[in-house]
Amino acid sequence: MKWKFVFALQIMLVLFFANSSAQDKVVNLWEGKIPGVIVNSKYVEENLVLESGAIRIQKVTNPTLSVFLPEKEKANGSAIVICPGGGYKVLAIDHEGIQIAKWFNKLGFAAFILKYRLPNDTIMVNKNVGPLQDAQEAIRFVRRNSAQWNINPAKIGIIGFSAGAHLASTAATHFNEKIYNSDTISARPDFSLLIYPVISMKDEVTHLGSRRNLLGENPSQELILHFSNEEQVSKLTPPTFLVHSRDDNTVPIENSINYFLALKRNNIPGELHIFEKGGHGYGMGREKGTELQWTEMCKSWLIQRGIMLAD
Repeated sequence: MKWKFVFALQIMLVLFFANSSAQDKVVNLWEGKIPGVIVNSKYVEENLVLESGAIRIQKVTNPTLSVFLPEKEKANGSAIVICPGGGYKVLAIDHEGIQIAKWFNKLGFAAFILKYRLPNDTIMVNKNVGPLQDAQEAIRFVRRNSAQWNINPAKIGIIGFSAGAHLASTAATHFNEKIYNSDTISARPDFSLLIYPVISMKDEVTHLGSRRNLLGENPSQELILHFSNEEQVSKLTPPTFLVHSRDDNTVPIENSINYFLALKRNNIPGELHIFEKGGHGYGMGREKGTELQWTEMCKSWLIQRGIMLAD
């Protein structure tokens, strides 16, 4: 009983501090029925606290956008949709979500944390496309409502971490895929930022847990290739910034390298930073290490691309 009380208290404190920061509001992503939904009353969203104090969300059924708006004097008209990682099983909502949103606010961006549905056959007709439906609608939602947030509809990007970066890269390469009944608003992000990303579903380079959760135990070669996003880069893929560490033993560095080479073949602007060390999953949750320089490098790239102005 005491453990349950401490657990509940930790959750309340984290959510209180998250909500009392720059967060403006939380909005439901979908109006009306969520596409491809299977109603399952036994499948209930959960918040988990790890021993480190980190927060994870699992069993998402109602996708939302947490809106973090910058101070008016800092606002630059750009926006970013944030996809936390977690192997398509959980969402690392703190160091790959809330901290990222606050950092983008300091740069003048409107930031939107996407709490996307995690693929599961008991709540989705087709779990392969459930997360992508949410990502596409998130881009459309921000673009559709850009005027009320003083956002330039041509400066809406997406950032993802690990499996969240697979979702972000899928949004950047499958934006014309008709996977639900939508309006005519474009789902194409104007730029993408992929941090230690899962890109491929191929045996030799994928993160097997992410593939298993998204595609199932024995996916067909057709399905594997369809969601191996290095194979889906085209002339319409948006400019991309990538970060990876050489010693990443969770998601092989070849994921980033192969995506970068696909960008190069298609003459798409891209930048890839490889750090000697750093492993996996750092986000903005560490205090030292050269890999933490990724944020300054990302800022410089955003300035270079004209997405934001220099200080």
